[in-house]
Amino acid sequence: MSDILRELLCVSEKAANIARACRQQEALFQLLIEEKKEEEKNKKFAVDFKTLADVLVQEVIKQNMENKFPGLEKNIFGEESNEFTNDLGEKITLRLCSTEEETAELLSKVLSGNKVASEALARVVHQDVAFTDPTLDSTEINVPQDILGIWVDPIDSTYQYIKGSADIKSNQGIFPCGLQCVTILIGVYDIQTGVPLMGVINQPFVSRDPNTLRWKGQCYWGLSYMGTNMHSLQLTISRRSGSETHTGNTGSEAAFSPSFSAVISTSEKETIKAALSRVCGDRIFGAAGAGYKSLCVVQGLVDIYIFSEDTTFKWDSCAAHAILRAMGGGIVDLKECLERNPGTGLDLPQLVYHVENEGAAGVDRWANKGGLIAYRSRKQLETFLSLLVQNLESAETQT
Repeated sequence: MSDILRELLCVSEKAANIARACRQQEALFQLLIEEKKEEEKNKKFAVDFKTLADVLVQEVIKQNMENKFPGLEKNIFGEESNEFTNDLGEKITLRLCSTEEETAELLSKVLSGNKVASEALARVVHQDVAFTDPTLDSTEINVPQDILGIWVDPIDSTYQYIKGSADIKSNQGIFPCGLQCVTILIGVYDIQTGVPLMGVINQPFVSRDPNTLRWKGQCYWGLSYMGTNMHSLQLTISRRSGSETHTGNTGSEAAFSPSFSAVISTSEKETIKAALSRVCGDRIFGAAGAGYKSLCVVQGLVDIYIFSEDTTFKWDSCAAHAILRAMGGGIVDLKECLERNPGTGLDLPQLVYHVENEGAAGVDRWANKGGLIAYRSRKQLETFLSLLVQNLESAETQT
């Protein structure tokens, strides 16, 4: 199993190299955008894009894993279709070829004969990447390969990737938007139970050299299987002080010191925002990208990522879920949590990754229909849910 995770880390870094290469020249980048077909659109956005980088990344991951672990390819699922239509109306199915020259020739068809761009991309695609991690290298865990499924989100937060803002300032370490919100997500799960087992989050755009303007990234991983829990972060990250006092109410709604911080989508419902403001005070942060918001929880920048809509998908959450499991946390279904009676003793409704939504079509088959909450500590989650429910009920009573 550690061999599979090691290979996933290598292909994620190769994928990050592709993402960075595609952003290097704006004139080239404009050639790499194609609007998604209607059935592939995420209904959260008025316009959704598929980029050649998306497809290249997904195919690199799939085909590298297929080469190293024959048979695994049938259980690798991604967000993107690998069909492209060029300016001449020709439909091309993008696959990596055995040589750099052959891949360049195929890419040239996608890029309407742009030889320079095709050769540059093919060079990155076929470039070898080495990845070492002492913790992972010293571990050997065996698991049947035939129980593994893999969800891939080749470039999460595609809009931020296309927009390409590089000079966004963070708010207490959290970026509201910009290239820092772009992530490559690879999640491995048990196809029999749907439980996430391994996760890789690669953040290609973390810091930029002021002289060369070239980006460096960061990779995070986690493994949780049969009682073994390992991850790339040490749990010594200190949370920000919760000393800020929320004093907006008096009387029965007494002032309190918020003990939670949360990251949310800018499109979050007002009812959720209002309840969160009572639970978290001013420690609520907006950010782009489901993968990035989950990463903020993994990094310990916030306690909770909460989203009440049904516009995240299995490929958005599986990688972070596996890492958080390795850290003692997880990702649960928000709707089921709000409807759950804590007195029943039933376990928290963790998201699973092997079953599609009944009666749904297109990408909605794999949507997280009840919304989600990502967390690092179960005890914290229980307390948070209790406070959230109280404040949601209070808001309903007042309306």
